[in-house]
Amino acid sequence: MQWRVTPVIVSKLSLGYIVGMSLRDEVEKLLPNWERWYPSLFDAASDLGLIKAVVCDPNSLLLTSRHAKVRQRAQDAHREKWGGSAE
Repeated sequence: MQWRVTPVIVSKLSLGYIVGMSLRDEVEKLLPNWERWYPSLFDAASDLGLIKAVVCDPNSLLLTSRHAKVRQRAQDAHREKWGGSAE
């Protein structure tokens, strides 16, 4: 049996999600010679509006807080399945 490969053009909208395009590709599409004006890719992407800073609560960035939530959920699930009292 011989396989025949035919190319298929897929649009972004037909997939239902954004097709993976790297940040570098997007910057180069909008500003081909960005290296002449910007010291880094992130500076160019920021000025072009491709990436934006988001302010968040500093406590949400601490791994101890994240791990505590995961640990608590695991303990609750264990207690729900096997019984026992909260310490």
